[in-house]
Amino acid sequence: MDDTIRGIRIRRGGPADAPAVLTMLDSAVAWMNDRGNTEQWGTTPFSAQPARVEQVDRYLTENLPFLAEVDGTPAAAMVLGSGPDPRVPITPADEPERYVRLLVSDRRFAGRHLGSALLAHAVEETRRAGVRLLRVDCWAGGGGKLVAFYERQGFTSTETFRAGSWPGQVLAQRVG
Repeated sequence: MDDTIRGIRIRRGGPADAPAVLTMLDSAVAWMNDRGNTEQWGTTPFSAQPARVEQVDRYLTENLPFLAEVDGTPAAAMVLGSGPDPRVPITPADEPERYVRLLVSDRRFAGRHLGSALLAHAVEETRRAGVRLLRVDCWAGGGGKLVAFYERQGFTSTETFRAGSWPGQVLAQRVG
């Protein structure tokens, strides 16, 4: 997919993109921490946590990863799975679904609407697969700003959950 209006190219990703995705995640952690958000993804860069590095490798190998590039530079990433990460304590869907397991952008590209472009791509991939349900979960803290972002993208809040002290929100979108 090419979004020529904004100069964004979305391509299929894979295991070779792990360094770029880790860089995006590290930049997001630093950006959040600079704004006082130490709860969403903690304070330690993903690249410095072996379990997080393994998680990224697993996501890029076992799921459908996509990267948004700006002028050939990986700027954002999304990973679609056939369901949520099994460690997330949410109610399973009673129908086939696509699930956004990861959505992150490199903060150097803030304001380019890369997350919106990737979510629109997720809708198309879900439709192309003949699946009618697209879900995502996200951090529900911070005044619900992230939840509101997903709602602006056409998702509807469904269930809340807690992973330890981490408040989460599941959102869903029907794909026609």
